[in-house]
Amino acid sequence: MQYWLVGGAVRDRLLGLPVQDRDWVVTGATPDDLLDQGFKPVGSDFPVFLHPQTGEEYALARTERKTAKGYHGFQFYAAPDVSLEDDLARRDLTINAMAQDDTGAVIDPYGGQADLQQKILRHVSPAFNEDPVRILRIARFAARFAGLGFDVAAETQQLMRDMVAAGEVDALVPERVWQETVRALGEPAPERFIEVLRDCGALRVLFPEVERLFGVPQPAQHHPEIDCGIHTLLVLQQAVKLSEAPEVRFAALCHDLGKGLTPAEILPSHYGHEAVSKTLTTALCERLKVPVRFRDLAEHVAAYHGYIHKARELRAATVLKVLEATDAFRKPARFEQLLLACEADARGRAGFEARAYPQADWFRQMLAASQQVDVQAVIAAGFQGEQIRTQLHQRRAEAIRQIQQHLDIGGN
Repeated sequence: MQYWLVGGAVRDRLLGLPVQDRDWVVTGATPDDLLDQGFKPVGSDFPVFLHPQTGEEYALARTERKTAKGYHGFQFYAAPDVSLEDDLARRDLTINAMAQDDTGAVIDPYGGQADLQQKILRHVSPAFNEDPVRILRIARFAARFAGLGFDVAAETQQLMRDMVAAGEVDALVPERVWQETVRALGEPAPERFIEVLRDCGALRVLFPEVERLFGVPQPAQHHPEIDCGIHTLLVLQQAVKLSEAPEVRFAALCHDLGKGLTPAEILPSHYGHEAVSKTLTTALCERLKVPVRFRDLAEHVAAYHGYIHKARELRAATVLKVLEATDAFRKPARFEQLLLACEADARGRAGFEARAYPQADWFRQMLAASQQVDVQAVIAAGFQGEQIRTQLHQRRAEAIRQIQQHLDIGGN
């Protein structure tokens, strides 16, 4: 029996990156051998165990055979006669198909070190096409390592296109698509996730609302990049600079979905796209079973980013309407995320990347002023029932109006 450190831990050590997780493969052993040493079994598909002291995952070396479409259609074989090379051969990328022994020596049967040096994401074998999740994973790795100069090998990109054409991507379940997407949103360059999916045709299947944006024009005076799809990727880049929260980045991705359905006769204008963007965002979130905190923020950004951009022109009553509609009084932290997504939208235009966005600060000040209205004082004044709501609304609007006068903004 022998233990081997495998996968991402070996890859990241060779890249000089911090090692986050350590996974192990065990050769020459049976489940009973590990149980006898105190390992705790986990997982039902194939033999995986937790180390009794470290809690790290140890999996018996295994092979797999495709039995049906999708990523559930596999039969696994794990036994003492499965070699380390056999186990590594079933992995997705060459840079993930390396192992390390207890002396620190690297076992690299499929050229992972050479691809690290050449900065290439390359599949290990034709068996790559048996699991459509690998398309999402390779797009996510492209998002992770874009800053290091990594790109997808041409033959791997073609294999991914073939998989899409064969309908493999259609078999992906929503939960797994979202799992990989939210992880990609946390990477340094999530726009590469979108680009790689688009290059192989998977974006059209998984995110048709985003795919439709590419090739749709916008007014050049406001959007020098013109193309709505390119604008969305630029907004996503800016969101990364402004926030580590994946919720903000997801909202940036969805904020303009409605522009993909703008009638051709009114292009390049996109009048009324905000309401359509919200509807499409809701549908996308329902389809992928997106968590509520992501959905709510994305819907608010889609519906109200136009109002935030026009903060200088808004009447106090309209500002208050936006604050109430976005639930800013009860959830100010989420409203702050909305402002960050709007700032990313404003900066996500060619040549606008460093431009100031005072609208966000204006809204912060107007929210802070309206939050100072004392609800208890309204009640103590003898108002009751609906009168309390009316008085609270009037006093908040007046507080906003005073801030607008101080800032010399507003359409009052």
